[in-house]
Amino acid sequence: MNERWNVETHSHTEWSKDCLVQPERIFRLCAERGIDRIAITDHNTADGAIAMQKLMPDLVIVGEEIMTTHGELLGYFLQETIPAGLSPEETIRRLRDQGAAISVSHPFDRFRKGAWQQVDLERIIDKVDAIEVFNARCLVAEDNAKALAFAQQHGVLGTAGSDAHTGMEYGKAMVRVQPFEGASDFLAALHSAEYITSLSPFYVHFGSTYAKWLKKLRKRFER
Repeated sequence: MNERWNVETHSHTEWSKDCLVQPERIFRLCAERGIDRIAITDHNTADGAIAMQKLMPDLVIVGEEIMTTHGELLGYFLQETIPAGLSPEETIRRLRDQGAAISVSHPFDRFRKGAWQQVDLERIIDKVDAIEVFNARCLVAEDNAKALAFAQQHGVLGTAGSDAHTGMEYGKAMVRVQPFEGASDFLAALHSAEYITSLSPFYVHFGSTYAKWLKKLRKRFER
């Protein structure tokens, strides 16, 4: 029987402004939940992922969730941070310069700041590798279904991720794939991916809101 890995493709840590979960806890949760590889995709920074990969090189994929001028992109197998606020085309160019694999975060989630207008996504669809066809934090099932249909229509690969911001979320949604090494191997493995698609409860969004406000308060008291 061929081995398959459970891969968490979308997760956050305390390096994100809306998450409080520390690396040590994430490592422990991965062991407890059978997560074989985890892409750390903090908002607009790869610094935490780079630090975590040094501690657990066989577990952590260095990633980043990057806010462009038109929506968010997920980059995998990065060497350094790509800044927020660039055009999608420039962000993709910089990702390619690093040899990264590229997916599109929760493209049609109606409640996300980083969602995409379909016309903007169509403009860059031939420049990315995948679409996030299932995000465990989507509140409306139709939004995930629309992402899956869009990926199938345009013949691009799919990723599924928990978009974890709280401890209970890691591993809620993953891809099960053949073992891989590096970006090109990962993309090849996605061709035969199985999807673990479990939604997180709506109240996890309160956890990330709490984290955001707590960090703002800490900064205020540190001044």
